[in-house]
Amino acid sequence: MEPERLAVGRVAKAHGIRGEVSVEVYSDAPERFAPGRTVIAGTERLSVAAAREHQGRLLVKFEQVPDRTAAEALRGTTLFIEQGEARPLQEWSFYPHEIEGFLVVDRAGRALGALARVQEGAGHDHWVIARDGGEVLVPAVRAIVVGVDRDARRITLDPPEGLF
Repeated sequence: MEPERLAVGRVAKAHGIRGEVSVEVYSDAPERFAPGRTVIAGTERLSVAAAREHQGRLLVKFEQVPDRTAAEALRGTTLFIEQGEARPLQEWSFYPHEIEGFLVVDRAGRALGALARVQEGAGHDHWVIARDGGEVLVPAVRAIVVGVDRDARRITLDPPEGLF
């Protein structure tokens, strides 16, 4: 079985003629794209040779990407790390891949749906709960999220009246 991987960014486009790429960064670990670090693109490991900010974007030069043609080939590619390389999260923090698909119930144990995906927000994330062919957007805050049981793959909510 292949190890779990975490997405840390996506190559938006090539930049210049020397093989740099503009990366849309998903990781909040600033050292993720430091020289010497590696990421996975498809089946290939790429080593960061250099990284710099440019007009609000992160430009990355990978050792294995010598020119614009090779950089263009990476356009749209999601960049990953092995799960074991991720830094530990604080209490009550979750990587989206850890909880997506979990059954969502209320305090009484009644099924409300399943966690379809996590939408990141400025103040807090929102959890998109799939139910009955539709979706419900739930603020991922402690006042609503009562518990997350990773072993049982179950999330317990105390939703405000009318949310579901």
